[in-house]
Amino acid sequence: MVRWRCTYEIETCLRETDCKFCCGKDGADMGARHSNQKLDLTGQRFGRLTVLEPAANVGTKTAWLCRCDCGKDAVVATQRLRDGHRTSCGCDKDLFGEPPSTIGRASLTYIDGTCVEMLRAKTVRKNNTSGVPGVEWYARKQRWRATICFKGKRHYLGVYTRFDDAVKARKDAEARFHDSFLLEYDQERAQCE
Repeated sequence: MVRWRCTYEIETCLRETDCKFCCGKDGADMGARHSNQKLDLTGQRFGRLTVLEPAANVGTKTAWLCRCDCGKDAVVATQRLRDGHRTSCGCDKDLFGEPPSTIGRASLTYIDGTCVEMLRAKTVRKNNTSGVPGVEWYARKQRWRATICFKGKRHYLGVYTRFDDAVKARKDAEARFHDSFLLEYDQERAQCE
């Protein structure tokens, strides 16, 4: 059986059939699949945009009605919000009116490949079965696995028989990586102002 590795919508997943988003074959079993559940982004912030409610699809892409901090509304595809390509209606830049591909990640703050706004959000995906980001059931070993991503690298924190131990490992890693990074970032911004 051939498995395909796909990096669509940020997460890595495998399918038993060819996927139009695939980046190639991979024999490794990562244990993840495409989710059939629709993400609920209502109330989340992406740069200057706040998601208000689902909107009519843009082509085949799920879309959301968002309100920019300037007060204008915009309909944005889920993928564009989550990958950082749309973070405002364009009002915060002299690129107002340009296509989203030109505006890009202009209103997000990236330091060493890490997006400050995404670290602050600490959102839990709707298809997360444990309820804690970075904690998943590792069926092959019948254990809970804890991981954390920071500055483009995934750190494996271990496998645990007890769910609470995996959550504690993840929270400790969040404090060590994410929270200390945000604290340092805020202190540097305060000094600059």
